Amino acid sequence: MGFFLALIGRTARLSLGAGGGAFTGLVFFLSVVSVVPFGVGPDMPLLARIGPAMLWIAALLATLLGLDRLFQDDRDDGTLDQLILSGLPLELVVLAKATGHWLATGLPLVIGTPVFGLILGLDGTAIGLVTLTLLLGTPALTFIGAIGAALITALRRGGLLVAVLVLPFTIPVLIFGVSTVSAATTDGPSIATPLLILVALSLASAVIGPIAGAAAIRAALD
Repeated sequence: MGFFLALIGRTARLSLGAGGGAFTGLVFFLSVVSVVPFGVGPDMPLLARIGPAMLWIAALLATLLGLDRLFQDDRDDGTLDQLILSGLPLELVVLAKATGHWLATGLPLVIGTPVFGLILGLDGTAIGLVTLTLLLGTPALTFIGAIGAALITALRRGGLLVAVLVLPFTIPVLIFGVSTVSAATTDGPSIATPLLILVALSLASAVIGPIAGAAAIRAALD
């Protein structure tokens, strides 16, 4: 357990220190959110209506930053081989690295969401729900992205390829994240159903992601 936690901390520190860390993700998040009012115009009701979807799309794109280096850097310097020989199951190695990446990139986005929500004119209820859904949903984005990062471990340049591989599988997370906020701000169905499905997607991704990622790394190293 100590080695597992140390690996999470190491991954988080490296992600914060490299391009695509917390600062870069936040700047990218802010850039996407800031461009929306210029494209839509000064229509505050419209901005408030599309705001949750735009925040989720911006968070999705920001989460993909740096994923291509999640395993590649460790493979290049031999650290990945040492982790495999450490005795810790490769599935737990993938889980630890994905968790560390989320702490460095996903969690800062969640913390900054209330400020970005104000830019889009969201009310307090919508801001709170968007923040909650991102807290529950961004881990699923990271674990799904870890599978794509593992698949391109053998490649030298796979940044765009990771996005191409990952984006289709993140659509359900995006749908239920936005649906939760829409259900609360309209006279639609209860928010319980989409919120529980969002939690289920994150839990399922936390199980499937490390297993599939470990299998992809083994195939890349053979």
